[in-house]
Amino acid sequence: MPSSTAATIPTTFLIISDTHNFTFSPQNTSPLQLPTPEADVLLHSGDLTEVGGISAFKEALTMLGSIPAELKLVIAGNHDLGLDQSYCDAKIANYAAEDDANDGDAPDPDGHRKAMDVMTRPLARAAGVTYLTEGTHSFTLNSGATFKIHVSPYTPQYGDWAFAYKHHEDRFNLAQDVVMGSKSIAVHPIPEDADIIMTHGPAKRILDSCAGGNVGCPNLLQAVKRVRSMIHCFGHVHEGSGVEVVDWKALEKKEKEARKKGGSERKNEAVHRAFETEWIENPYPEAYEWRAGKGSRRGETTLAVNASVMDGGYRPNNAPWRVKVDLKRAG
Repeated sequence: MPSSTAATIPTTFLIISDTHNFTFSPQNTSPLQLPTPEADVLLHSGDLTEVGGISAFKEALTMLGSIPAELKLVIAGNHDLGLDQSYCDAKIANYAAEDDANDGDAPDPDGHRKAMDVMTRPLARAAGVTYLTEGTHSFTLNSGATFKIHVSPYTPQYGDWAFAYKHHEDRFNLAQDVVMGSKSIAVHPIPEDADIIMTHGPAKRILDSCAGGNVGCPNLLQAVKRVRSMIHCFGHVHEGSGVEVVDWKALEKKEKEARKKGGSERKNEAVHRAFETEWIENPYPEAYEWRAGKGSRRGETTLAVNASVMDGGYRPNNAPWRVKVDLKRAG
């Protein structure tokens, strides 16, 4: 047992993402099974559903309600259409503009409110779920452990999905921190004292590889590199499921070497090699110890967790990640 006067408190997180209408059932052969192992905090990095829908959001809450945890923090993803007001408003406006050309059902003008009611009101409370919108949030557990988490459901635009931003737009950094060619649109930039970053999508070249290449966001990489949080968890790219330790000092060294050699191609190669870092085998249902003296060095390393439960074929073949960290004691 930790001392009541210790500066930090061991805390276990269960991290999942991209469950896409997943439900627990006796026929389910997924590594994600009931009963799930003990956890203090459950994190879900978005894509609760396939295409949103009130019944799908309710089923997602039922699934999350079955997982025991003191605190359950959930964000949306690009598939959770009804939770994005801008997306819903655009669909309503487009339907009205097309007028007689429409041959499908009209979008519900009250759809966003209904979806938010499901995810934030009595059903969510009964499931123990706290639905988070983009921004920074602080929590203190019954143990006295406290942490600050920054969340964002947004991903670079791809197809006709929710929570999208243009590729040159930076939602995560202020103007002085953006990469060349990008423009800051950040209303909620990621603060440098965030303990955990939870986004729906990955940063560029960190567990973001799929048939389309490395599809993560370079602007998010800039923010994660700037903040160097203890954990960055995400999903979105199912094929990238897994964990890597990102060593920022190693990255800086390789980038410095690349600059000496000159040329953007060499620099890109160096950055790519820097992220070929230690690959962690998933010990689930046991917890991976990401603690002081066991790899975690605040400001030097980040544990990147692509927690997609679904694989590239939308089958729930990827195990959750259970991670134990040392959190600051409140007060």
